[in-house]
Amino acid sequence: MEEKLIDSLIKVNKSKIILIVIDGLGGLSLPNGKGTELQVANTPNLDALAAQSSCGLFEPIGAGITPGSGPAHLALFGYDPIKNNIGRGILSALGIGFNLTSKDVAARVNFATVDKEGRVLDRRAGRIKTELNKGLCEKILKNIKLDPSIKIFLYPEKDYRAVLILRGNGLWGDLIDTDPQKIGVVPFEIKATSSRSEKTAKIVSNFILQAKTILANEKQANMILLRGFDKYIPFRSINKRYGLKAFTIAEYPMYKGIAKLLGMAVAESISGLDSQIESLKKNYDKYDFFFFHIKKTDSLGEDGDFDAKVKEIERIDSIFPQIFELNPDVLVVTSDHSTPALLKYHSWHPVPVMIKSIYARKDSVTKFDEISCANGILGLRPMTDLMPFVLACANRLEKFEA
Repeated sequence: MEEKLIDSLIKVNKSKIILIVIDGLGGLSLPNGKGTELQVANTPNLDALAAQSSCGLFEPIGAGITPGSGPAHLALFGYDPIKNNIGRGILSALGIGFNLTSKDVAARVNFATVDKEGRVLDRRAGRIKTELNKGLCEKILKNIKLDPSIKIFLYPEKDYRAVLILRGNGLWGDLIDTDPQKIGVVPFEIKATSSRSEKTAKIVSNFILQAKTILANEKQANMILLRGFDKYIPFRSINKRYGLKAFTIAEYPMYKGIAKLLGMAVAESISGLDSQIESLKKNYDKYDFFFFHIKKTDSLGEDGDFDAKVKEIERIDSIFPQIFELNPDVLVVTSDHSTPALLKYHSWHPVPVMIKSIYARKDSVTKFDEISCANGILGLRPMTDLMPFVLACANRLEKFEA
């Protein structure tokens, strides 16, 4: 739906909205299996919520398009993910609390394992711990030698992921990723996709070459892979667009970065579902929109661990009675994208959505999964339609024209 139209119809009230995003929730049945991870999981609370909600399937980007987490989340919040696409590096930098400037280009870093020929053996370096990541970042910064007019920042994000920020005049982020997104091949060479980014490409190429030498004797993390290059440009906030006082409860830095990009307040010192629930309760009277992000389902899908993803979904289901007790005016449960254990990667499959509100029509759906929600009243829609539905169900949209 047209963003300007929705923004022009906003009215402010005291309604409370909770948006639960279970990352990578959508799945696929294993060969000869009994259903998707959601279908197999025992989810009495999610199913009870589905029976009281409007349900459907939403496409994060478009038919057949596999989304990255950044554009998928922009779509969740009603920002056109094509027009407003932004590199993952910017989100990672904001997520760790880095203060970006107009002179900065950022990229997301994966510490990885390569063989003697430089072929990628493990894109995640065995999911090394954040503390080791921190030491590797410090090791690189201590030994790297680049143009003194360029300032380099390299910080751990979480586990095997870090963020690289280059600061200087004339830098742009129109660069291809070096991460091939698969194993058994060598990383891509850095290349500019515009003439304005040629300078940046040379700097990054030199950085990678030196980092490779610096990391050569590391057992696991002996290489870096870069993706999501971009230059920082501010976004119009959720408060200015929708009149919402928004609060984010997320454990992983990148999702905090999305929140900060869109002007949301962010909970600090979050570690696990219990602390997320505690933060939600503690801050419930201070805000009117809550973005509650749960990460682990996505990681388990990427690991190809179907059974563990099922168990994690069941664990997530167990927290919902505490959310029900808050009795928000609008309660939404969905995902940013599907990450089937069968694929071990994000996929193009639409994600299930349910919206509970006294203004949301109940349908015949009684189970929260991809197949059941396909029969819901919301049908199949683009994810950018979610926020208009949520706002309408919170009675936060005026009538269009007379």
